[in-house]
Amino acid sequence: MKKTLFVLAALLAMAGMVFASGQAQSGQAGTKQVVVKTMAYGDNSNSEGVNWVRIVKAFEKENPNIKIDYELLYDEAYHQKVAARLAAGDVPALAYMGADARWGAPWKEAKQQFDHRPYIDANFFDLNLIPPMGPNGEIYEIPLGTSNITTVLYMNEELVKSLGFGEPKTYEDLVAMVPKARAAGLDVVSIDGADGWAWGSCLMSAIIARVSGDANWVSKAVAGQYKFTDQAFVDSLSLLQRMVKDGVISDKSVLVDYGANISNFSNKKALFMVQGQWAAGSIDPAVAEKTKMLAWPKLPGEKAATAGSVAAAIQVGYGITQAGAKDPAVRDAALKFLKYFYSYEETTQRLRDGAIVAPILKNYKVPEDLPTIVKQKVGLAQKAKNTDVIDAFLGGAPNDALNAGMQKIVAGTATPAEVAAEVEKLLRK
Repeated sequence: MKKTLFVLAALLAMAGMVFASGQAQSGQAGTKQVVVKTMAYGDNSNSEGVNWVRIVKAFEKENPNIKIDYELLYDEAYHQKVAARLAAGDVPALAYMGADARWGAPWKEAKQQFDHRPYIDANFFDLNLIPPMGPNGEIYEIPLGTSNITTVLYMNEELVKSLGFGEPKTYEDLVAMVPKARAAGLDVVSIDGADGWAWGSCLMSAIIARVSGDANWVSKAVAGQYKFTDQAFVDSLSLLQRMVKDGVISDKSVLVDYGANISNFSNKKALFMVQGQWAAGSIDPAVAEKTKMLAWPKLPGEKAATAGSVAAAIQVGYGITQAGAKDPAVRDAALKFLKYFYSYEETTQRLRDGAIVAPILKNYKVPEDLPTIVKQKVGLAQKAKNTDVIDAFLGGAPNDALNAGMQKIVAGTATPAEVAAEVEKLLRK
């Protein structure tokens, strides 16, 4: 009888243990399922959403003890829900996020940014390609790819060679091309100057870092460590005047919009074009095959510390929150999913689709069948030093005044000092 009671008690105890894990059971008997609550980006009609669903299903099939419990939203609906969930204290363990004002600020304000550095597998990710995101070098998310380069100088290599020139090493090399380019009816450097943002994001962001020697001059200025009336910034704006005077950029560029800029370059009306890396896919394929993607050559007054740099906005990606990191099981499950999400195969597909600039994977080999210009993009992204993009830190009226002011400088209706003073005044209001 005692033996029977002992066996019965043991069975009841086992049943209680099973019931206790209850809904958290996976397909593996006796294994508790870890749930990773996630805010994902995309919807059922775009590639981001479709790929997310596919990847999660495949991951859960291979890892039945992990459940990625996600909410999938896109565009403004995503941002609104992030704000609502954080305000309500309903913090996901894993989320699509960034490090700038739009993608990172809500998580920062909610004190949910988590430093991934101690947990990033350095044998899987190339840490040299993941930029610091916090004041002490913290990394708050795993970017989908290298930073989004905004200050590319596209060179039609064939056209430049036809005039007897090669890749410019200095600004003076560009000036030397002006007479022959003009004689042939060509622009030296084309920019969509009718778009105010192009002056800031695609040109001045590179110039201020080069002239100041500080890769983070813009963010520091916004924080009050520098002023936009400082000589470094006034000198940077003055370089626009010099470019127009030297004939490197036309004063008529303020009439050229984004589409016309790319069309001019595709139709061989300019030796060079200024735009972000994203414009590569819009260049005529035949011209793109003869195009080289460059950082600006050495500029007048350039400092050694930022020589050869490009401005680039940190790419968004997925990051673990402070709430998610509190539970080691959830944290480890999220990290395992991230490595799956950033696998070589998935990363390569994103590269082919144009969803990223270049991979951040360790020792990544670019497939040979990729278009030449995509290979150029990867090469530039993996070697050039990254600096601040102006509108990633300067917003609203001060940024609008800067963009409009640069157009006025090029048109000859405002001075660099006047524009700098207006930006500083609006920023400190």
